[in-house]
Amino acid sequence: MHINRNTTGAPWRGQTLAALLALGLLAGSTALSSAQDGPPGITTPTAFAPFDPNAPACSAPPGLNKVLAFAQDNEREFMQGVDHGLAAAAKDRGLEYRRAVANNDAAKMVEQVQLFLAGKVGGVVAAPVDPASLSHSLQEIMWAGGYVGTIVPPPATSLLNAPQYATGKALTDAAVAYINDKLGGKANVVLLTQDQIEFLAPRFAAMRDGLKALPGVTIVADITPNPVNKEGGFATMSTILQAHPDVDVVLGADTVVLGALAALEAAGKARPDQFLGGIDGEPEAVAAIRKPDSPYKASISLSSPVFGYAMGQHVADWLEGKSIPQAMDILPSALTGANLAQYEADLADPAAVYADPARRDAYLRMYGNICYDTRDQYVNFPWSSEAKL
Repeated sequence: MHINRNTTGAPWRGQTLAALLALGLLAGSTALSSAQDGPPGITTPTAFAPFDPNAPACSAPPGLNKVLAFAQDNEREFMQGVDHGLAAAAKDRGLEYRRAVANNDAAKMVEQVQLFLAGKVGGVVAAPVDPASLSHSLQEIMWAGGYVGTIVPPPATSLLNAPQYATGKALTDAAVAYINDKLGGKANVVLLTQDQIEFLAPRFAAMRDGLKALPGVTIVADITPNPVNKEGGFATMSTILQAHPDVDVVLGADTVVLGALAALEAAGKARPDQFLGGIDGEPEAVAAIRKPDSPYKASISLSSPVFGYAMGQHVADWLEGKSIPQAMDILPSALTGANLAQYEADLADPAAVYADPARRDAYLRMYGNICYDTRDQYVNFPWSSEAKL
């Protein structure tokens, strides 16, 4: 599926603080920190009740522009999907849409978010490069009355996560079924992990838990590619194949497993009976699943256009004084050749998914309520619906 990555508004990639200062758009040494430090939010891990769509409205935030901005970490396909959903929601709700791509530069992202703050942007969705360095800037936006939505790490008015253990388990269950049904219960397995990212570690714990129940399975490599992208997956898999040329199963995020597939093909080691499976439902993975006799058998969808559209709707609701969720799960679903057509239709038209409660609930689960008058109750702890409190 082709994703239209920027449909309205102009990206901020070429602008710098120095340029804006030269133009006289920012004045004084404290212009980018106009909001005084405010409340710390909810810092103690908390279980939120289900979102109440009928909760009373409250005040609309004053003095903010009807602008939705996306602070994007990089251009990987998953984030392009978020951009697609946000842009569509902004268009549907009459918001200006801006996008700033940091290209994995944490300092650049802080600068971009400070520009949003200075411009009195009404809502910012962020995929932080470095959560620690960005945290205070996001708090400044919330203290000024704006909406902040984050993709996983706090702080946020409304935080998005996935049930990470359940996500890893969904992929592992598909792999275990394949090993038992097609490989006679025996397999050499490669896990391409991201254990260094705390909130993703449960995915890989689920994989290990599921695979260790099969006595015929050997995990020949359990490693984090460097970098965690297609190129890193290719390089890591190429090295693994030197010691373990006969690999049956590869699991990880789509971006690295796609690199592993390329390495298997380059080494002449790709086979139709292999099971390669990833997480994120990236379009390239979907295309690989479609191919006849492909080793790529499954991807776990975390449908980024759908949750991007929902977050864009929440920005518009926030600016109108409505109550919105404090947290939201994007629910995992296994994509196979049998259900790809509906999935691609949903990605192409996230507005139709959001408008249909049954379809929306298959992708999203919402928790808690917050509005402008209760903005001090923003999420400032690493929320997960799977947390044992």
